[in-house]
Amino acid sequence: MEPMRRSLTHRGTVGPLPVLVAAAVLAAAPACSSPESSDAAQEAAEVLEAEEANAPEGERVATVLADEIEVRSEPGGGEVVHTLASPNDLGADRAFLVREVRGDWLEVFLPVRPNGSTGWIDADDVEITVTAYRVVVDMAEFSFTVTEGGEEVLTGPVGIGTGETPTPPGEYYFTELLRPSDPGGEYGAYAFGLSGFSDTLESFAGGPGQLGVHGTNDESGLGGEVSHGCVRVSNDDIVWMAERLPVGTPVEITE
Repeated sequence: MEPMRRSLTHRGTVGPLPVLVAAAVLAAAPACSSPESSDAAQEAAEVLEAEEANAPEGERVATVLADEIEVRSEPGGGEVVHTLASPNDLGADRAFLVREVRGDWLEVFLPVRPNGSTGWIDADDVEITVTAYRVVVDMAEFSFTVTEGGEEVLTGPVGIGTGETPTPPGEYYFTELLRPSDPGGEYGAYAFGLSGFSDTLESFAGGPGQLGVHGTNDESGLGGEVSHGCVRVSNDDIVWMAERLPVGTPVEITE
């Protein structure tokens, strides 16, 4: 319905997968290396290959361990472009969807404007978990699909933004799970915050125009353009998601 308001009650992360992922980096051996160093490099490569083969499949989620985290423009010594607090403004532990791993540095999607922004964080400052879930919202079909490990596990209708307040397409992730104070109200039983923001509303009802995926008290609007940018789903579907999908789950919205 509307971009996320500040009147919702934080429920906390539901069902995070407690799987730690170790990132390893192998330095390439120079062409002039001795047979001993070549053997060592080959052994290291085999170890890395085995670790990658045994690593859980899915998307990496980085949850901040301290009360804030510095986001840099480049891995290592890049300029600090953001310092983000944890918990976030809605009371949830700060989490990021990881885009790339480069040694001890992680490129992550950022919950800031403009949509699709990324930055680099130190892997030592976060805990890494993995989720096999993914949500795809097809605005052309007014539908969503949840997959787990690439297998379809749930589909349903959606309501999306109107022509004046459209839902912006892009790659996002869930930043928090909230329980509305009135489960029979316009946000339905639960609401996930998204890492994206409205392109037309700089602010809304005291908030920054943050997008969300939430239930609804009027399911007749599903299958049409009815919201201020958020994605509406049925209450049954949002309850199913709330019971299974962790913060950090990737959400792709397509036109």
